[in-house]
Amino acid sequence: MSVSACAEIVQEGDPDRFLATMTADVPGREALFPLFAFNLEIARAPWVTAEPLIAEMRLQFWRDVLDEIEQGAQPRAHEVAAPLTAAVHARAIPLAPLRALIDARRADIAREPFATPAALWDYINEGAGGLMFASVAALGGTRESEARVLGRVHGLAAWLEAQPALEAHGWRAADLSLYPEMIDTALSELKGLRGTRFGPATPAARVAWRAKGILKRAKADPNAIAEGRLSESEFARRGGLLWKTLRGRW
Repeated sequence: MSVSACAEIVQEGDPDRFLATMTADVPGREALFPLFAFNLEIARAPWVTAEPLIAEMRLQFWRDVLDEIEQGAQPRAHEVAAPLTAAVHARAIPLAPLRALIDARRADIAREPFATPAALWDYINEGAGGLMFASVAALGGTRESEARVLGRVHGLAAWLEAQPALEAHGWRAADLSLYPEMIDTALSELKGLRGTRFGPATPAARVAWRAKGILKRAKADPNAIAEGRLSESEFARRGGLLWKTLRGRW
């Protein structure tokens, strides 16, 4: 029940967020790793069982954890719940976006396709948008609207990159025809964030360092989405993060 256990969970399950978090100072890591481990726990819940009821029970467990945090109850003896409780209290991390994260995962249980861009945007806003806001807030950031926009852009990029894996799990989550409009919207929103400064919360915002490249590749070659060709080389991936970090950018 430690931050280091959360770091190991994130390193294994969400390497991009792990690398970005490692650009923060130690107190920042102690806030972000529990938050990102919590995100992984709820993201996995719909996929570790074929029974919707069991998946809902797993999500309910985390709803109960958040309620207990809000009530000031003794944290549960869980490797993520206890560090998350400590981080929320120490950093005044807002609980509303964390609850929205859980609610968004109900779509993963149903595995029904998103019929419109608006429906998929709602899912991404509640998920990646809310997580970015919470993580920026955890590092003392106050730019909620900008954080949510950045999270939304990052969320779409991650969603596109994950399409082959989702299809392998039997979820044709949306028609490919929805994506060109959404990609254009995301790139426009990212351009609108140019010059935004997140201050001490920059390491949290840096989680989105790959989004622009992924979106541009998807725009240039839409077939790369279904074919799983949106990822850059490991050298380019790590080099891009190093460049951003050395320049103090997100």
